[in-house]
Amino acid sequence: MKLINAIIALAALPAAAAFAPSTPAALSTRTFSASPVALDAKKSIEDLADDELKGKKVLVRCDVNVPLDGKKITDDTRIRSSIPTIEYLKSKGAIVTVCSHLGRPKDGPEDKFSLAPCAERMGELLGQEVTLAPDCIGDDVAKIVGDAKEGDVIMLENTRFYKEETKNESGFVEKLAAPFDMFVNDAFGTAHRAHASTEGVTKFLTPSVSGFLLAKELEYLDGAIATGERPMAAIVGGSKVSSKITVLDALLDKCEKIVIGGGMVFTFLKAKGLNVGTSLVEDDYVETAKEVMAKAEKL
Repeated sequence: MKLINAIIALAALPAAAAFAPSTPAALSTRTFSASPVALDAKKSIEDLADDELKGKKVLVRCDVNVPLDGKKITDDTRIRSSIPTIEYLKSKGAIVTVCSHLGRPKDGPEDKFSLAPCAERMGELLGQEVTLAPDCIGDDVAKIVGDAKEGDVIMLENTRFYKEETKNESGFVEKLAAPFDMFVNDAFGTAHRAHASTEGVTKFLTPSVSGFLLAKELEYLDGAIATGERPMAAIVGGSKVSSKITVLDALLDKCEKIVIGGGMVFTFLKAKGLNVGTSLVEDDYVETAKEVMAKAEKL
């Protein structure tokens, strides 16, 4: 196994160990992510019987983290991608409540990170009103969901207005899940994060299944790994080792090479004893990076 640093080639390392400057042309290269969410053995909404959906209050984790220019959405691709799952659930008589994050709020609610533009755009695409709840937890949310009718669509306010969302704090998770009967994850772009709205709610809501978008990505990845051309390389990027460590560990056993890019690379460079200056480093994960490289050398 070779770990490849897509940014800097560490020529001093043994060839079998870790970093190399490029990927051979003959190598089958794919980009991977992985999800820790406790979905029901890759079940999707299509695997559920009609009576499992009709009248059910369904919490759907979408990714509507769209780019904004003030309050104007400049690219609605992510919202459009969520529509097929929502339309399907509506057609089966479910009461649909969408939750998502937007941006990175620092200290509670910030108007510039409100999901109001997303709810408005989703309503335009669905051809119906999408009610924006004033919060993502609490009595007001419970009342809105409880009063909704089959086929209604609600959007909760930004889950990251609470720090407990990213910390996956159990008390917050329980409040988030409380008004609902089941959970659908259709947010592939955030499924690798064990947050309250992606992983935590699966402990309280059954069934927890994938939507069409996530199911499609999982099917592709499963096929790529199971039947893809060999040798195979996986490309793993991002700023943090902490959010990718489970991905790296799993891919070590499945791929001949792993390409590491993005800010996370500096944690690996520091783990090799190299000077990284003021670059982004997760000091708490330097030892973890060493363990990953050590495992790679043995494969």
